[in-house]
Amino acid sequence: MSLLARGGRHSSDILGDMPKPAASPVPPGFHTVTPHLNVKGAAQFIEFLKAAFGAVELNRAPGPGGKIMHAQLQIGDSMLMVADDFGAEFGLPPMAEGRLPLVMHLYVPDADAAWARALGAGCEVAYPIADQFWGDRYGQVKDPFGIVWGIGSKKEELTPDEAAERQSKMFGGGPS
Repeated sequence: MSLLARGGRHSSDILGDMPKPAASPVPPGFHTVTPHLNVKGAAQFIEFLKAAFGAVELNRAPGPGGKIMHAQLQIGDSMLMVADDFGAEFGLPPMAEGRLPLVMHLYVPDADAAWARALGAGCEVAYPIADQFWGDRYGQVKDPFGIVWGIGSKKEELTPDEAAERQSKMFGGGPS
């Protein structure tokens, strides 16, 4: 015979008045800043992210009309949220297209391999990959959805003075 059948109290009766532990303000796996991109064709964008950057889709919430209301992906150790554009449904102005005021940056173990994978998935070169004055192997690609992605690997740890000297030489100023 169970405790409840004998007239005993259930643990939830006893513990029900205890306060719940506070939720973390930043969910597990997230960082303080997390990009949330709205695109036209979120389902296709998610498939592109998987092919180009090895994204892992963690969840997807379908919305009306076959659109994606929300999706959560992980690339490396970082989270990315994606949704379809719902501007028309909410009376918002059209989305910006063309040169967007952002670059999504990926630090990866092998910038050249990630670069080749991104190009193979449909990206085009926006800024050729090369060794940069700040110590990274770095370049930028533009994806088929219009978003620019910086791809880099840290190659050298430079002091601010070393980086400034290299920058000055690169832009024709000679040594500082």
